[in-house]
Amino acid sequence: MKTFVVENGVQATETIENLENQGVKRDDIYLFAHDSNRSDHLTEGTHTKNVGLKEEGIFDKMANSLRSRGDELRSKMESLGVTQGEAARLEEELDYGKVVIVAKDY
Repeated sequence: MKTFVVENGVQATETIENLENQGVKRDDIYLFAHDSNRSDHLTEGTHTKNVGLKEEGIFDKMANSLRSRGDELRSKMESLGVTQGEAARLEEELDYGKVVIVAKDY
């Protein structure tokens, strides 16, 4: 697993294309943005995967519906194998408007 922090959607698209060229499947690439609408838009535009029930599990999925956006994002990153400390650092990057990409099978 590897994480990337980029400035915008253009850089996210370039990073995802580079990962794909290295053999990473789009189903193993996850994109995060602090604003949920931006995250949905970028995920749809880059054809990457949403963190879902399979990755989170039923209890975390339910708990995330009650958490703050920051807590939810950290929880989702952790469900992909990002350490708690790294998830906190990455969530701070999201606070500054950056985009985080997690390549699960890198």
